[in-house]
Amino acid sequence: MNTVRKILSQLSLAVFLAAGLVAVAAADLPQTREDGVTVIHLDEYNGYFAAEETLASLKAGEYEFVVTNKADKLVGFQIQELGTHKRLDMFPLEPGETRISRVTITEAGVRYRCPINVTPWYDLDIIN
Repeated sequence: MNTVRKILSQLSLAVFLAAGLVAVAAADLPQTREDGVTVIHLDEYNGYFAAEETLASLKAGEYEFVVTNKADKLVGFQIQELGTHKRLDMFPLEPGETRISRVTITEAGVRYRCPINVTPWYDLDIIN
């Protein structure tokens, strides 16, 4: 009986991991427009952000973060250079509001968070 439980447990884990890999692989890559600006869409909820595109393998350059407030209250968006913590942009967002933050990302990377409904910093530190 223990052997059957072990096999079922390992099978469940394998299915869970495979589903996670499929979800990651299905994430869209950020699109770069003809003007060279790469667009990243972020939805902000109560206490966390969700990205529509994968944030892996970003390159240094011009970016637009399209941030939408999906919470039912006032939230904000703050983005900084990762190494220096120099503020690149910061603004509030009313419920349902979308705003765009255009920034230059260097090889040092950036980090972002909500300064109003405080979230952890989201570090984008692997910039090629």
